Amino acid sequence: MAEPTVRDEPGHDCVLCPPLRFRFNAMAGLPGESGVIGGDRDFFLVPDVAPLAEGHLLLVTREHHQCAGDFPREMWERAWRWRDRVARLYREAYGADDLLLFEHGPASPQGGGACIDHAHWHLLPGSPGVRAVVEGQGRPGAPADHETLRAHYRAGRSYLLIEEGGAATVHPGDGVRSQFLRWAVAAAGAERPWRWQETFGLPGSRRRFLRTLRAMRTAAAALPDSGQPPDSHQ
Repeated sequence: MAEPTVRDEPGHDCVLCPPLRFRFNAMAGLPGESGVIGGDRDFFLVPDVAPLAEGHLLLVTREHHQCAGDFPREMWERAWRWRDRVARLYREAYGADDLLLFEHGPASPQGGGACIDHAHWHLLPGSPGVRAVVEGQGRPGAPADHETLRAHYRAGRSYLLIEEGGAATVHPGDGVRSQFLRWAVAAAGAERPWRWQETFGLPGSRRRFLRTLRAMRTAAAALPDSGQPPDSHQ
């Protein structure tokens, strides 16, 4: 399958905007809109359509934003509240709230290793050592916050965002291969194909998606704030 391409104009061929949103889910015979785990006015949370591991989720913006560096302050804070929400889902489902968060932050079309120019964060349970892999590729990290990512985006520099072990870092993203951070997850020990096209729609991938959906729905039902993140980021 060819990698999707998008134009700068949202709502045309962006696969995370209507009307194409959930098109890949339908192609793989997986739940689309009915597979949304939670959402609010800015974001929705779904299993990755080609998960690297059980528990692999995407936090996706409802409106078209190129990356988190394009978020206004309130939206940035809300995204991190969703991150905390996912940590609680993981603790309920898997017994630990350790997680990996990563984003390819394109400042230009398909920059920074992104193959979809629509803001989305990947979240996986555990802490596999992805930052060390990325830094071993000559891409040192600096503490990441809203202002840092906005500065990268406004200067036209793509970035890689990693949160692991409770610390968020931003790394240079210009010139990296497509799906670079998915590759880094595999290099850190996932031991399975990392390009989503290699597993998309295959039985093992579909099983991971459905197990993730069941586990997250069960965990959400056990938490008091079942569909929304908490009011403050811890």
